[in-house]
Amino acid sequence: MLRQRLSDDLKEALKAKDARSVSTLRLILSALKDRDIAARVKGNSTGVADGEIVDMLQKMVAQRRDSIEMYQKGNRADLVQQETEEIAVIQRYMPQGLSEAEMADAVAAAVTAVGATTVKDMGKVMAKLKEEFAGRMDFAKAGALVKQRLG
Repeated sequence: MLRQRLSDDLKEALKAKDARSVSTLRLILSALKDRDIAARVKGNSTGVADGEIVDMLQKMVAQRRDSIEMYQKGNRADLVQQETEEIAVIQRYMPQGLSEAEMADAVAAAVTAVGATTVKDMGKVMAKLKEEFAGRMDFAKAGALVKQRLG
């Protein structure tokens, strides 16, 4: 479903002559095609699922945020603007993230669900969170919350 939406939106962006959306959607679809090819080698002939697409999009946003940081240090406002616009396009296809309060509640529920009592149980808690909130949670922030709660 997400794959089709990306393709349809690329066609619309081409018609609208929206250069930033066109280039960003082409990057996304190219990365998706690479993932599909890698999945075929592993026996998945239908392509990657929406969950993996969302994961890919999260990684693309993270890469762009890292680039923005570097470009700001290098005084490249033009490239900062480009990366910011690309993030905005990519985020259109990502599920709504959890708020800080929702994340804290989810961490508390996961800690209780796995019976975690010490920081040594952090892996179990993070696995539970990734299972339930893949694509919707910032796991770096969640990791800090889990450490704080268990430590």
